[in-house]
Amino acid sequence: MPLLELACGLLIPFLGTTLGAACVFLLRQQLNRGIERALSGFAAGVMVAASVFSLIIPSMEASAEMGQLSFLPALVGFWAGTLFLLLLDHVIPHLHLRAAESEGPHTGLHRTTLLALAVTLHNIPEGMAVGVVFAGWVTGNATITLAAAMALSIGIALQNFPEGLIVSLPMRSECGRGRAFLLGMGSGVVEPFAALLTIALSSVIVPLLPYLLGFAAGAMMYVVVEELIPQMSEGEHSNIGVTFFAVGFTLMMALDVALG
Repeated sequence: MPLLELACGLLIPFLGTTLGAACVFLLRQQLNRGIERALSGFAAGVMVAASVFSLIIPSMEASAEMGQLSFLPALVGFWAGTLFLLLLDHVIPHLHLRAAESEGPHTGLHRTTLLALAVTLHNIPEGMAVGVVFAGWVTGNATITLAAAMALSIGIALQNFPEGLIVSLPMRSECGRGRAFLLGMGSGVVEPFAALLTIALSSVIVPLLPYLLGFAAGAMMYVVVEELIPQMSEGEHSNIGVTFFAVGFTLMMALDVALG
């Protein structure tokens, strides 16, 4: 197994989160609302394109022998991923940005911890997505190349940067720069661990790869619709979120096609 390529692929998304969180040391003020909308839209666009080009289409290509039913593993996996995130949304306490009340079970956890848990929650499917794709490459699946796996990893890192920034800055006033950075960075730690766990189970995953690609896509799309799109559309009407959604989508599409 080429360990260097694998390590780089798994750590690149975490680097994106870390760099975004580190902005608490550079920026003096909170982000302008328009910038937050733009960053949320960009992240949403990247995730939608990654779901389609890096996960759903490879899932159907890997099921080509099923003929007209080649969509079935992607469909089943997509619904499984959606329901899995819906379950996590109900059993893990978390707080979305600008929300007055936390979601999930009642808990005495501090607001900053709940904010970090919200980001951690939706980093799980991103880590699984990277892990599933790299597991397919490691096991020699013909539909997944190293370049395609790296394209997904870079795309996730690009959208992790604004996520790390958006979650860390609001916490700075409550717990200081150092802790805000650590909480923002820590929210991304789940990604390489989720990816490693997925790869460790690659012997089991290979027969289920088309389903798991669909699963990761469903989980990622849940995050987009449940969290990122509301963030980019919140408040007074503005087209900036939609514009940067298109930027993120086309950038991820270009990365996947050019490198894959």
